[in-house]
Amino acid sequence: MQRPSTDRNLNPIEAADAASLAVHTQDLAKRYGKTVALSGLTMSVRRAEVFGFLGPNGAGKTTAVKLLVGLARPTAGQAWVLGAPVGDLKTRRRLGYLPELFRYQGWMKASEVLSLHCELAGLPRSEWKAEIAGALETVGLSERADDHVEGFSKGMQQRLGLGVALLGRPELVLLDEPTSALDPVGRHDVREIIRQLKERGTAVFLNSHLLSEVEQVCDRLAVVDRGRVIATGTMSQILGQDGAVRVRVTGLPAAGRASLRTYGNLEDEGEWLTFRGLASERVPELVSEIVRHGGRVYAVEPRHETLEDRFLQLLKEQEA
Repeated sequence: MQRPSTDRNLNPIEAADAASLAVHTQDLAKRYGKTVALSGLTMSVRRAEVFGFLGPNGAGKTTAVKLLVGLARPTAGQAWVLGAPVGDLKTRRRLGYLPELFRYQGWMKASEVLSLHCELAGLPRSEWKAEIAGALETVGLSERADDHVEGFSKGMQQRLGLGVALLGRPELVLLDEPTSALDPVGRHDVREIIRQLKERGTAVFLNSHLLSEVEQVCDRLAVVDRGRVIATGTMSQILGQDGAVRVRVTGLPAAGRASLRTYGNLEDEGEWLTFRGLASERVPELVSEIVRHGGRVYAVEPRHETLEDRFLQLLKEQEA
C-alpha cells in the first residue's frame, strides 16, 4: 500500500505514515464539468482528535466530505482514509457519516431506520439490538424508538441522523453541519457526544459554519477558501499568541493614524482603532505615540481574538 508523505505545511506528526492518520489528502481536486468544486486540498487529520473544517459557502467543504466518504471520485490528487486509498469499500464500513442534508422515510420508526443502517453497514444481526439501543440512548431518543419519523421535529431528525453515524463504533466520524437544526440544548448534547467519541479513540471530522462550536470542541482545525487550506493548526496557533486592543481616540490627524500601522494590523473605524497582533507590553508605547501626534485617548480595551475575528481576517487577506 502506498504511504502518503507528511504535509509540510502542517505541524510535524509523529510516525506520519498512512496507518497513523485518520485522513491525509494531497492536492485533492474535484471538477464538475467546467465548475471547480475543490482545488488542491492538502491536509492531515490525526486519529482520536476532533478536527474542524471551516470555510465560507462555496469553499468546497461538503465536496471534500463527499470525497472522503467515497460518494464522489476526485478529479486529481490523492487521499487516504484510515490508512487506505479513499473510496476503499472495507474502509468505508469503519466510517460514520452525517450528511448536511438527509431525509428518512416518514413512515419508518426510529428503530427501523437504525435497523436498516445496521444491515447496510454489514453489522452482525446479533449486535443490532445493542447497537440500536446504544445509539438511541447516546442521542437522547430512547423513548422515541417506536415513533414514526414523520412526527419528529427537525432537531429530533438531526439527532437520529447522528445516531445512524455512530452505529458500529466507527473509527472516523464525519459530521457535516451536525448542529444546524438544533436548539442550544441540542448543540450542547452534540458537543458532549463529540467529546465522548474522542475519549474512546474515535477521530471526528467536523464541518460546521458555527464557529463557536468549533472553538469549543476542536483540537485542531483548517480554514479552507476556494478549495485550498489557507490556515491550519491548533486553536492557539490559528488565533496567534498576541491579542487585539481597541483604543478610542479623537483629534488624531491622518498622518498620525498612518504612523500607528507599525503597531499591528490596524482596523480604523473612526474614533475606534483596533490593533491586532499587538503584544500587551507595547500598549503603553502605543498610547504615548497617539498622544505625541495630538490625539486624545478616552479608552483602551484589550480584546480577546475570537475564531470569528480570525476567520474573517483570513478571508480578507485571501481577497487582498
